[in-house]
Amino acid sequence: MSGVVDRQDFIVRNTRLMPVPLVPEISLHIAHEAVPLWQKTEEELGEMGLPPPFWAFAWAGGQALARYILDNPVAVAGRTVLDLAAGSGLVAIAARRAGAACVLAADIDDFALAAVRINAGVNKVDVAACGEDLLDTSPPDVEVVLVGDLFYEKPVADRLMAWLEKAGEQGTDVLIGDPGRSYLPRDRLVSCASYQVPVTRDLEDAEIKDSQVWRLA
Repeated sequence: MSGVVDRQDFIVRNTRLMPVPLVPEISLHIAHEAVPLWQKTEEELGEMGLPPPFWAFAWAGGQALARYILDNPVAVAGRTVLDLAAGSGLVAIAARRAGAACVLAADIDDFALAAVRINAGVNKVDVAACGEDLLDTSPPDVEVVLVGDLFYEKPVADRLMAWLEKAGEQGTDVLIGDPGRSYLPRDRLVSCASYQVPVTRDLEDAEIKDSQVWRLA
């Protein structure tokens, strides 16, 4: 199994197209359980140690951020937007639906890039996809950076925050959706909105996650 076409086929075969709980205007190819899908991915690719299938779920922080964007389109309308670590593409799709001039969904997982393409097509929006690790480079020249649920590990959070602050210094607006992850630097952020987000116990050991949207101060 190799190439984008095969990954797209794998995603369609192993997920269900469903509306996102907090953002029913958008439908995604979603899996019910993470571990079985993860194992199946490794089996079909014949490769161990692959990243978890983050692309197969509508994470709480991403749902909150997508809801905020659709309810407050002025945040992205007519602007150039980057969805960092896009996963399923939910936030990127929401930005495009809210009137963003163009949206780039970046993720280092090839499955995520395939999921972005499929989900964007299902929702009839145009989203560009990028597989580079943008944290290894200077922030691109975009007007808005969107980050959904990425502060779950300290090394990632520290690296990410340093990069986001550089983006902010360049004049880029930064919006973050987060369900209370341990490594979110709240002292450097301003809260914009709060949501009760439906999630699955398989992912969060809860049915509702109190999630917030933050702006980089």
